[in-house]
Amino acid sequence: MLSHGSKNSLRLNIALLGAFCLFLSAVEYMIPKPLPFMRIGLANLPLMMALDIFPLPAFLLLVCIKTLGQGLITGTLFSYIFIFSLTGTFLSAMLMFLLRRIFGKERITLVGIGTAGAFISNISQLALARVFIFQENVRYIAPPFLTAGIITGIVLGVFCEVFINRSTWYKMNVNNGGEEDASFKTTQTYLKINHKDEEGVQRKMNMNELYNNIFSAGSLFAAGLLILPALLFNPSTELRVIQFLFFWFLALLCGKKTNPVFTVLIIIFIVTFNLIIPYGRVLYSIGAFKITSGALTAGIHRAITLAALVMLSKLTVRQDLKISGAFGEILSESLRMFYVIMSRKYRLTAKNFLTDVDNLMIELSGEQRSENKELLTENIMRNKTRPIGYVVLIVMVILSWLPCVVNLI
Repeated sequence: MLSHGSKNSLRLNIALLGAFCLFLSAVEYMIPKPLPFMRIGLANLPLMMALDIFPLPAFLLLVCIKTLGQGLITGTLFSYIFIFSLTGTFLSAMLMFLLRRIFGKERITLVGIGTAGAFISNISQLALARVFIFQENVRYIAPPFLTAGIITGIVLGVFCEVFINRSTWYKMNVNNGGEEDASFKTTQTYLKINHKDEEGVQRKMNMNELYNNIFSAGSLFAAGLLILPALLFNPSTELRVIQFLFFWFLALLCGKKTNPVFTVLIIIFIVTFNLIIPYGRVLYSIGAFKITSGALTAGIHRAITLAALVMLSKLTVRQDLKISGAFGEILSESLRMFYVIMSRKYRLTAKNFLTDVDNLMIELSGEQRSENKELLTENIMRNKTRPIGYVVLIVMVILSWLPCVVNLI
């Protein structure tokens, strides 16, 4: 039976891997795909890492955080794509867990597990696609879809094998089921190295003190949930641009740190990569490369949606958010860690990517297990939302829904 400290450590590790699921989901969303429900599976990497760390209940919690968080981060929670993701993720996760438990590390590698998980996930999604979208025509997309799934499963399996063989964080946790590790001093070292970052966060909090005092984290999150459908159910790309600019303006008004250059570059990146898969009327040709109306519109729509979701998250998801219940607490912790990962993504360099990810995981683990984690939230006022705050939130929700109303009219 786990001690109280061990249980807390296990929950924090679930939240940490859950946060990386959300981060990788956001990265995957930027990659164009010929089918809206098609997944490369980047967000499955933390699940594969958890196979040798977590017992089944903890593993299932991580799967729930991954699927629910993925729907929130990618903006697909209220669409059929979420059903595809939920079904594929649970079936592949359970198969991977059973294979690892039955055969063990000695008789099956993560390459084999990743391939099997990708295959069963794609089979389930094709079955749903037959029911909801393509009917009998699903047979035409099945061969390339399954082939792509097997290839990505192999690649992700190889990547995960390489990472866990080099990862200090993994070695700290794999032998004790995610319980309190013996290398706690290592995490403290990383905390001291990166203490300057926390001082930067502290200074930033002083800048938006008014924002923290007027609103509670719970009321902000509730407002975000009310605003989210207004963005997702708005089919007009032009009106989504207005919503995005509105969220960006509010984030700046509240003192949230935004990088306009980086945001614009991400939008250009997504649009450019969506042009690789041409469809619709040809607008312009550069040699063999064609810019088509359908691909351009889809690219802008997807890029603006992701940018708007990021701005909405900055505005309504705060680090002191508390959701009731054990699962709610872990999900809240994952959302906070996701926010921190997004703010520190500049540390993940191409040259030392594996080492950088490992260092970030160790650092986040240390922050959450030490008293120093209060550096991030100690000045956030946990008071109730003030009357003026409710007025502002109501106006914000109404204005967010206006583009949808205009589109209906």
